Amino acid sequence: MARKRTPKDSTPSETPTQVQSEPEQESAAPVATAEQVTPAPEPPQEQPKFVDRIQQQRGRAIASDPFGIAGDYVAGVRLFESRRNRLMAIKFEEKPGQEVLDLVKSAGYRWNANDFMWVHPIEADSAMTTRIDAERLYQEVRGMIRQAKGVESGQEVPF
Repeated sequence: MARKRTPKDSTPSETPTQVQSEPEQESAAPVATAEQVTPAPEPPQEQPKFVDRIQQQRGRAIASDPFGIAGDYVAGVRLFESRRNRLMAIKFEEKPGQEVLDLVKSAGYRWNANDFMWVHPIEADSAMTTRIDAERLYQEVRGMIRQAKGVESGQEVPF
């Protein structure tokens, strides 16, 4: 931003009349300077949550949602939990036998056509029970699928 010239700032090539004529022109029409103009107040912004700040600092998400709890890639079945949607989910790589589907249905799981997985809602008062039951159902389904495929259950890594 250019600043106003005063007679002290004049260069040797200028004549005194040129320097004196400038202030007269400026006094006729006042010009607002940066100090005089105040910007319009901005609306208050919400502070980012703690988790969002940490994610921005790290540059990645802390945990994906839904996140995998257990998976058996030989049997082709995985167990997920979605904390955002409050759901437990079981996903099969290929369609299992009818007895497996009947077991999953009887446990209260419903087919989610959007995500291609079987889901069960997590209620606030019975969240831990739902998670434990989901783990038991996963182990039972996994065993049934392995038996149907003729794959012996090997040593498992505990969860």
